[in-house]
Amino acid sequence: MSENSTSARSFNTSNPLAAKANTTVAYTDGACKGNPGAGGWGAHLIFSDGRTQDLYGGDKVTTNNRMELMGAIQALTHSPREQTLEIWTDSSYVKKGITEWIEGWKKRGWKTASKKPVANQDLWQQLDALCQQRDVAWHWVKGHAGHAGNEKADELANLGVTSSSENFDTANLQDAAKKKDRLMTDNKQSPSDDWLKFDPLGFDMMDDEIEAEFESDATESNLLEDDNKDDEIISNDILVEENRYQYENQPQYNASEPMRNTVMSDIDTNMDTEVNANLKNQSENNIETDVPAFDGDTSRANPYFIPLLPKPIHRHESDRQLIMDTETTGLDPMKGDRIIEVGIVELVGRKFTGEKLHVYINPQRGMDEEVIRIHGISEAFLTDKPTFDQVAQSLYDFMDGAEIIAHNATFDMNFLNMEFAKVGMHDFAERVRVTDSLMMAKQQYPGQKNTLDALVRRLDVGKQDRTFHGALLDSEILAEVYLAMTGGQVTLAIEEDTQADGGHTAHASFADLASLLVESSSSESANQSWYRALVDDYPALKNKMQLL
Repeated sequence: MSENSTSARSFNTSNPLAAKANTTVAYTDGACKGNPGAGGWGAHLIFSDGRTQDLYGGDKVTTNNRMELMGAIQALTHSPREQTLEIWTDSSYVKKGITEWIEGWKKRGWKTASKKPVANQDLWQQLDALCQQRDVAWHWVKGHAGHAGNEKADELANLGVTSSSENFDTANLQDAAKKKDRLMTDNKQSPSDDWLKFDPLGFDMMDDEIEAEFESDATESNLLEDDNKDDEIISNDILVEENRYQYENQPQYNASEPMRNTVMSDIDTNMDTEVNANLKNQSENNIETDVPAFDGDTSRANPYFIPLLPKPIHRHESDRQLIMDTETTGLDPMKGDRIIEVGIVELVGRKFTGEKLHVYINPQRGMDEEVIRIHGISEAFLTDKPTFDQVAQSLYDFMDGAEIIAHNATFDMNFLNMEFAKVGMHDFAERVRVTDSLMMAKQQYPGQKNTLDALVRRLDVGKQDRTFHGALLDSEILAEVYLAMTGGQVTLAIEEDTQADGGHTAHASFADLASLLVESSSSESANQSWYRALVDDYPALKNKMQLL
């Protein structure tokens, strides 16, 4: 493994990364091109006297998480032991591993909660040894969010990738290929394993299909860096650790008792197509009576939510409408934001069928507190939820061929098109029709506020408790709003149904109905009587009456 270090340099008082008394501040990061592939680590150290030091290095064949660990290890190695060390990392894998899960791993003989060997055990043991008898404070920072310290560490990590790739001859390529094969073989998924037990390449590799999608689209080349080093990609085994940690730290936890299987029921559930299709009935019939019902709390880890992913039994109905809403990690799918919740309510012939689709999705990245305050969905809650690729087919099949109705539909469709494209379903936009209820509202109520809340008040519908903007709740409310906005076009229409040629129903024009009103004999008689009553008082009308 290569290693480089710049010389310590004088502290710049204009630098926003100010020094702290009796403390060394370290920003660390890792990067990997290929995963496994050429990787690099970086560490930016700020000493208590204001001096700074940049460290970077790498390996020709490695994984992103190994490089994240190496960045932290190097920060510990090059910092003075007598001072407090603050380590800021954008890797939840590193931060949670060293602060929450490592003690459990050691007690189980370096085994995970699912009895598997801990990946990257050599580096975890090295990191653990360096932390002993040291005052270390661990902090997580959102990656690629403009934080000066994280950006500096990321720059150094990419320098580490470059340094590890220099003088890479044919013999090295052959050795690297063998090493990569070993990494792939060691982490190969058995056909009998479900997706939650698959722990590929040290917990940090996205599906090959998703990587290929990123690499094939030049317009999304900026996202390739995030794909190689996404800050919140955590392994399926780590999901088990997270749930165990949450459970064992509840007040009622008894260490002498084994963890109940019901707590792990969501973790061990096989999310294949048939199971997804039956989850709704399973939930409604309460088949697993020992599993507590989901209480709707998304502010914490909560393993009891069961996705509703019904089969599209009305898929070929011509008048099928799906009222849809999504929740996301942010506002821009081109900057790496992802979908975290999808809620859909089905209408056929403007009537509720009772079919609902509702699923929470692990975005494999972090969220800002401002976003969490809007939808109330925490990162801890999403940790054990399926990723988009694991529910994509069920979502695609349920929406295929329908009219999708959403409020500010462009926002939702941009995210859905991005997510489906990542898993190779590029034709999603062509398979559905889209109606934007926000555009409809702007046409009906120009110059007025047309948010969903404003429409609820204006139309006096959908007055459920909306502390948080959950996708399914918003879909149910939007369905009522949509029916109210379009009700006058259907149930209160002036036009009458008439039979057209071929037996099809057609609408009489308003002009035809108006002409019938003019030609009404009763209306004409009443008009003449009114004129005659005025003749005595207004003689001028007599001549006009004679002309009629």
